Amino acid sequence: MTNDEQNDSRGRQMWNHKTPVTFSPLFDWPPSPKAALIALTKRWVTLSRNLLFLIVAWLVYRYLLQDLSLMQSLSVDWILPIYLRNILFMLVIAGGLHLYLFTFKAQGKRLKYDIREQLEKSGKFSFRNQVLDNMFWSLAGGVTVWTAYEVLYLWGLANGIIPSFAFADHPLGFVLWVLVIPVLASSHFYLIHRLLHWPPLYRGVHRLHHRNIHIGPWSGLSMHPVEHLIYMSSVLVHFIIPSHPVILLVHLYSRCLGPAFSHAGFEKLLVKDTTVVDAADFHHQLHHRFFECNYGTVDAPWDRWFGSFHDGSDEATVRIREQRRRCERRSRADGV
Repeated sequence: MTNDEQNDSRGRQMWNHKTPVTFSPLFDWPPSPKAALIALTKRWVTLSRNLLFLIVAWLVYRYLLQDLSLMQSLSVDWILPIYLRNILFMLVIAGGLHLYLFTFKAQGKRLKYDIREQLEKSGKFSFRNQVLDNMFWSLAGGVTVWTAYEVLYLWGLANGIIPSFAFADHPLGFVLWVLVIPVLASSHFYLIHRLLHWPPLYRGVHRLHHRNIHIGPWSGLSMHPVEHLIYMSSVLVHFIIPSHPVILLVHLYSRCLGPAFSHAGFEKLLVKDTTVVDAADFHHQLHHRFFECNYGTVDAPWDRWFGSFHDGSDEATVRIREQRRRCERRSRADGV
């Protein structure tokens, strides 16, 4: 048995997940309008992390943001509270999920994708500890870049450089933005993720994130600062096309807090035997295991369209392995 076959065999035994990965029905052909409408709206009207981000964004906008007139010049007086608030959000979401799932093991291994017990302690990580490594890069790099995007938006808004609209004037526009963000973010993520797997960028930047194979909540935003800049750049669309500050915050929270859920390693978050909220994303868990697949998310089927889709089946594992071997042979032939 070859090494790849042995790895595939271990992989089949490793996953505690049987349901194939499927994409949003929004892009099904022939079209299924009812299923597409349900997919577009379900995330915002049921208990989900998306609804959580929308509620938090509205509360921040309504009660915590200072008056825009105070943001016309860059000042630590209004920037520092934003930075500290974002640090707190990251500690509560990523830290809370880690404590619940990995430290206290409140639901054991129930609905855990990867049956391995612990995150790693290895010399490949800063501080020789995966959790401390992930916390450092998430907080020092991730929250800093996240805050920079938020501050630049608010400063531009305060100075009339960035367009926006009031909810009362364009409620339909607000709703459309809410519905479009997942597809927009998914499409942007696929494109920049493929770019990050370009060998020079992978070796110098993206490799840091991929040190995490057995992932946890703190792994989501554990990236090189250059990757943080690229990864969060989808929010720049709000610097050009009029939206609303709440929409900008929802978009940022989905990019910056969302990965704590998608990398949590558990399909759902349970309290006793009751599902509280969907947690991790098996589609992306497979990417961390096999690398050359599932570059996007299930909100837009770019992986299916470009042949990089892994649905979790043994057949898909064999196909992805063979694609990898072909790429390695081409690289050797080209002298790379």
